[in-house]
Amino acid sequence: MSTEKKVPMRKCVGCGEMKSKKEMMRVLKTAENEIVLDTTGRKNGRGAYLCFSKECLQNAAKNRGLERSLKMAIPKEVYESLEREFENIEQK
Repeated sequence: MSTEKKVPMRKCVGCGEMKSKKEMMRVLKTAENEIVLDTTGRKNGRGAYLCFSKECLQNAAKNRGLERSLKMAIPKEVYESLEREFENIEQK
């Protein structure tokens, strides 16, 4: 029996790359149908993963990757607020 731990892999809805869960940001749809960034990766709700780059967020908006993953229409204001939150995270 091997003692190596399996690394959870997730697919970015922006670029389509497979990366480890820790290298990605989770975008979450809560029970109240709010779209928020889940920095812990442990909140309840339906999630979609994005790389830590603004380009992937823009690609996900253009190809509707987030909308498909979260199974709902996402207004433009939500993308703008996600972009602001991404900028705050990149500055840290």
